[in-house]
Parts: sequence; structure tokens; C-alpha cells
Amino acid sequence: MYPTLSLYINGEFIEAQQRKTEAVINPATQETLGHLPHASQADLDFALESAQTAFESWRHSSPMERSEILRKVAQLCRDNAQEIGRNITLDQGKPLTESVAEVINCSEHAEWHAEECRRIYGRIIPPRNPAVRQMVVREPIGVCAAFTPWNFPFNQAIREITAAIGAGCTIIIKGPEDAPSAVLAIAEMFHKAGLPKGVLNVVWGVPAEVSDYLIRSPIVRKVSFTGSVPVGKQLAALAGAHMKPVTMELGGHSPVLVFPDVDIPRVAKQLAYFKVRNAGQVCISPTRFYIHEDIYQPFKDEFITILDGIKVGNGLESETEMGPLAHERRLGVMDRFVEDAVNRGAKIALGGKRLSDTGFFYAPTVMTDVAEDALLMTEEPFGPIAPLTRFSTTEEVLKRANSLPFGLASYAFTNNLQTAHTVSNELQAGMVSINHFGVSIAETPFGGIKDSGIGSEGGAETFDGYLVTKFITQR
Repeated sequence: MYPTLSLYINGEFIEAQQRKTEAVINPATQETLGHLPHASQADLDFALESAQTAFESWRHSSPMERSEILRKVAQLCRDNAQEIGRNITLDQGKPLTESVAEVINCSEHAEWHAEECRRIYGRIIPPRNPAVRQMVVREPIGVCAAFTPWNFPFNQAIREITAAIGAGCTIIIKGPEDAPSAVLAIAEMFHKAGLPKGVLNVVWGVPAEVSDYLIRSPIVRKVSFTGSVPVGKQLAALAGAHMKPVTMELGGHSPVLVFPDVDIPRVAKQLAYFKVRNAGQVCISPTRFYIHEDIYQPFKDEFITILDGIKVGNGLESETEMGPLAHERRLGVMDRFVEDAVNRGAKIALGGKRLSDTGFFYAPTVMTDVAEDALLMTEEPFGPIAPLTRFSTTEEVLKRANSLPFGLASYAFTNNLQTAHTVSNELQAGMVSINHFGVSIAETPFGGIKDSGIGSEGGAETFDGYLVTKFITQR
């Protein structure tokens, strides 16, 4: 059964009552799943006050206490993965197997932060004067505000929450209004795990209004955002005006370079299935395909054959391999990308259209002979469209791959060690993956450069944005 939607403030789940609500729509059936309450200004003030009050004690909590709570949450993730995953699929559309895997994989994020929070170390600096003691300590920054997206509603939220809580901070999170069940499930698990009231707070509302109010509040000391580049720049500017540090995980436009020495069937299959993961609504999805001219035709044929066999349907159906787009508006955006590419000389080799009148289903699409200045090659499509283009030399393709202001993820496939070494050094991205897609696991940093973001999540860097450095000298 789909959960009752609510706010979560100061350890209490607060239902709609007289608050404004918005409908949550199943993108596969267009049915209304529930009504999500928006936080009033009074609710936001309550969340801010609760987080500030809780911080005064939580900042002094033992790393062992924080670790134990995070471990309990990790186990609850595993125990409840099927139910949470089902609700994610209802909210957002992705196949159930993907939704369940998202939850289970996130148990590792909770465990990673449970371990790392026990290793937030300072250091002793040898003094010049033996009568002086010098030390550096790292302290929690304070109340954090986080804004997380709909495409991976569980994954993105738990990354922010576990990092803040593990560091000894408190947090107010505004999750995605169109896919809210995952964030509420996280709140329920932390509640069951014994997290003190006020440490975690969940609010909903008009995104621009909520983000503006929270970021401007003097109570909030740190801002995290996952989403589009334009919105990220706006929030970063607002945070900067108030001298608040940010972690920004923004959009990308990931190039994938396929060199002539690869096993074509294997690589084509890898890329085809990764391309339609979450219907292409993935910030690290391969979006610009550069195929060496010597293998372009056989790769194209194999790639199209595999994509043409992808089963598109309701994510709750066991045979489904790709679900719908999450929003009706995305259908028009896909059409705009396709139309623009065709107007610039591209050909539709597969798909290029909506699949049904009910649900937001769009066909896996392959475009060939796509001009370098087409929207598809310059703006993140965030959908199941793959533009295939040729390249001749490594130098040429690196220049094209690095030509955009994005720098989140990049991929290359080659069996040549020298080529792998060259492209891994020269690709301008926060994450470079050679011969596989291994850029989103708990123990490694996740983040971009250039317009794709500031800071990293996960890995040894995970607490950097949630801690301040204090130098103490004493005589």
C-alpha cells in the first residue's frame, strides 16, 4: 500500500490537515497516488528551530553513537527494500529491480558513513616553543539544508543525510515532491533507529520558495543540492551571498569513446543497457557517443538491435527493462531534441516517438549523423536518446569530448593500455570510467568539475563539506 504522505519535523510525522497539497502521479498509469502536504512558513521555522536545538546536543554526540544509528539504518534498508522499491517505482517509473537495487545499494552508503564517522581525525602540530601545544580539530559545521532530486530519490537523499548526521550535523531536507516516498521511508528508518528528534527534518513545498527561505535563514550553515546546472548556479549564488559553503552535484553530458580494438557485441550491449537505465534519466548516463570510424557501422547495427529488443512498460511488470519518463513534460523535451537534430541533418535510426497515449513512455532512440552543434550534443537530454557520431583520432575525440562546460562523468572503451592511459588523463571530468560503469559506489568520491558541480559525496571526501577546521594553540 502506498504510504500516507507527510512532513517530518522534530521527530514527528505531520500530515496535511489544512495545508496546501499537491498530487503525486504514477507516470506509468497517470493515476494519483496520494497528496503531499506543503510546509507552511511556520513549518519551515519549526524545522529550523528544531534542527538548531538538536544541533546543540548532537554536535557533542559520540561517533560510536552516530555509527550505531547508521548501522541500524543500513539493516533497515535491506529489510524493507522490496516495499520501498515498489513505492519508488510507483512514484518515478523505473523498473522494480532497479528501484530495489537502489535501496539495497544505499545500505552500503549508510555502512560506509558509519565507519568513516569513527575516523574523523584531527592532528597535533609540533610546536616551535616546547611550552606551546598546537592542534587541529574538525567540528560539525551546523544545520544543513539539502535539496534532492526525483531520478534517484532514495540514493541522493541518503547520501546527504548520512554525511550530515555522521559528521555530527543536523539537517533539513526538501526531497522531490513528485517522488516523495523514498525520503519519507528514510525518515521512518532513522526514526526507528533511535535518531534524536530534530536531527533529521523533512519538508516539502514549491522548490524555489523553500530553497530561498532555508538558504537565507541564518540558522542554516551549509547547503547541498543535486539537480540541474541552472538551478544549481542560482542556489550557489544565493548561498555565496550569505557566505555559506555548498556541495553541488549538477548535470552532465557524458561522452563515451569507443575505440576500434574493442569487442563490439560486448561493448554495444553494455552501453545499450546502461543508456536505458532509469529511461536515461541519470546524470552519469552516456549521452554523447563517439565511435571510431573503423567500427562505426558494425557497432551501430549491434547497438540498434539490442535497443530495439528492450522491453518498455510498467516498472512493476517483471519483464520490463525500461519504464516511463518521470514527467509528461519530458515527452515534449525528447521530441524537441529529436526534431532539432533532424533539422540539422541527423537521421532517426530507431524510435524517436512516444509509445502510448497512457503513461509517459518514450521509445529508446538512436540518432545518427548528428551535428556537433545540435541540442542533443550540447544540452543534457536526460532521456533514452543516444546520438552516434564518428571520430578518427584520439586527439580529435578528446577535443570534442572536452568541448562542453560539463564535467561529471566520462567513459572510454579500449583494450589498448596506452590509449586507456591517455584518455583517463586527458578527459576533463570528475569521474572517468574505462571499460565499465563503476563510478557510483559508497567508498569512492562522486562529483563533477566545471559546471557539473562543487565538492564530492562518498569516499574519504564524504565529510569534507560538513566539517569546519579549527586550529587551537595553547601555552
